[in-house]
Amino acid sequence: MEKIVKFHFDFGSPNSYLSHLLVPGIAARQGARFDYVPVLVGGVFRATGNMAPGERNAGIDNKVKYERRDLLRFTERHGIADQFRFNPFFPIITLKLMRGAVAAQRLGVFDTYADRVFQGMWRDEQNLGDDAVLTDWLTAGGLDAAQILGMTSDQSVKDALVANTSAAVAAGDFGSPTFHYDGEIYFGKDRLNQLEEHLAGLAA
Repeated sequence: MEKIVKFHFDFGSPNSYLSHLLVPGIAARQGARFDYVPVLVGGVFRATGNMAPGERNAGIDNKVKYERRDLLRFTERHGIADQFRFNPFFPIITLKLMRGAVAAQRLGVFDTYADRVFQGMWRDEQNLGDDAVLTDWLTAGGLDAAQILGMTSDQSVKDALVANTSAAVAAGDFGSPTFHYDGEIYFGKDRLNQLEEHLAGLAA
């Protein structure tokens, strides 16, 4: 039986990016396939009564400092510290980026698009909330920015992102990244080890 993991993600989540970096290794080791599902995490938050960590932790300086350091420890532990930087323009509204992900899937260029946007957000410190910067960044990555971004205005693309988000909430999501496999939900980058154990047949 093919092992298929649904990976619900939003480009605005640094933990989605760090998971994205580790997913290829897990997939190769476990003979699994990860199907990326673009969702709008803001919509997930609204539907579930959850809040973004930055909002939830506002004013709790010690927790903010701890979580920032904990995130960096994660990158160091997995040997990806050189591939991550905090984006000085964060938070960025990701609506267009996520609609672009739906468009890129339809155009058959999703892998290139996802790598490029994730890198711009969480490695190369790009302000991808600026249309001009986003266009230049996608173009420099070999993508047809005009075609992809033009499709973000298509009603069918908008509807697909809404449908993905609603389905994610119905499936149990409350944030990003969320992984679904074999009837189980794994939330966040720190549960990737549990997901891999499940894929390996070691889960209880």
